[in-house]
Amino acid sequence: MPTQMQNAINGIVTDEIRKCAENEGLSVEYVLKKLSEGKAVIPKNKLHNVSKPMIVGEDFSVKVNANIGTSAGYSSLEEELRKLEIAISAGTDAVMTLSTWGDLSKIRQTIVEHSPVPVGSVPIYDSAVKAYESCKNVVDFTEKDFIDMVYAHAKDGIDFMTIHVGITQNVLEKLKKSKRVLRIVSRGGSIIAGWMIQNRKENPFYEHFDEILDIAAEFDVTLSLGDGMRPGTVVDATDPQQLEELFVMAELVDMARKKGVQVMLEGPGHVPLNEIEMNVKLMKKIGKGAPVFLLGPLPTDRGVGHDHIVSAVGAALAAYHGCDFICYVTPAEHVALPDENDVKYGVIASRIAAVIADVAKGNKKALELEYNMALARANFDWNKMFEIAIHPEDAKKKLESRPYESDGCSMCGPFCAIKITKEFANQ
Repeated sequence: MPTQMQNAINGIVTDEIRKCAENEGLSVEYVLKKLSEGKAVIPKNKLHNVSKPMIVGEDFSVKVNANIGTSAGYSSLEEELRKLEIAISAGTDAVMTLSTWGDLSKIRQTIVEHSPVPVGSVPIYDSAVKAYESCKNVVDFTEKDFIDMVYAHAKDGIDFMTIHVGITQNVLEKLKKSKRVLRIVSRGGSIIAGWMIQNRKENPFYEHFDEILDIAAEFDVTLSLGDGMRPGTVVDATDPQQLEELFVMAELVDMARKKGVQVMLEGPGHVPLNEIEMNVKLMKKIGKGAPVFLLGPLPTDRGVGHDHIVSAVGAALAAYHGCDFICYVTPAEHVALPDENDVKYGVIASRIAAVIADVAKGNKKALELEYNMALARANFDWNKMFEIAIHPEDAKKKLESRPYESDGCSMCGPFCAIKITKEFANQ
């Protein structure tokens, strides 16, 4: 079976292409064009029944991803299923299962089975966990283990995978001489780098990228080229190591497209506000229009405990300038494994950022919703307001917690500007 990209090139309209066109309010022909050019992707493994497909890319609404997963001491499949349910209820467009503890295969398969949205993963984690369990060394595995894990994830129905393929020996050598404060903050990137140093070999993902492309094409897995050299602090942003890896990704985009494999680029996590526009536009330019997937970005490192807010600020600006896919950041980022509440507010914050960007870019559907919200506010139509709200649950609780008997709310009471103006206008 051909991939979504190959179908688009041949003018074949799949169910996913049709649904995405309807959801975006755009023509099927336009969706086919963007997919065939590689400027958009529809992550959908041939083995996963995705009832809520998404299209990520140029000129489409900004999408949001939620990371879930276990960690040492906190491994519960039941909790992960609750996180999945909460993320979907809060409006996420996709989830990534990034577990590093427990029965990883069972967790992954169960999440895929229960998820109506695309599911992503990072196969290198499994290799590291397997090595740690056998000899307590997270980088003690073979090149074959890399490829086997990619195949296992594809066979389990994973729709998109982060592959840390851009860390080459050349990039790694330059890192050793760099003045970075935080050398590598990417888990996958550090595992790859550690393996390369221990074995004195080239990155297996880079060396065997053709094999990975064959697996991706077989299952129609969208490859997300992971930014192992992403800056982990704003003081390291936009440095030579980050850019060197980006240039490697450019050649890999070409290779993927030649095989009909859908591909997107992952971008930096910590970037000062004044450098976000440049970073996004550079990624689009170097990546030849491939969709951009950003973690955040976070424009300050000092919002610990509130990094979902920091991320929303950076993500709104990044999405306005061309970021297509926002990976959420939760309040627990940098300090703890996110719990169910963190997942909820991480998704809400990122969705707010995505909507802000869509409105600023003139997205037709987003502007219609803003207009309808304005009408609902003018008419004190609370039901309509809650229907249109990005996430109405908390707003309803606030309204009910301090009720006001007349039109308006307890914020202004009888001094409501909307009510006063309406009364004068009707005289």
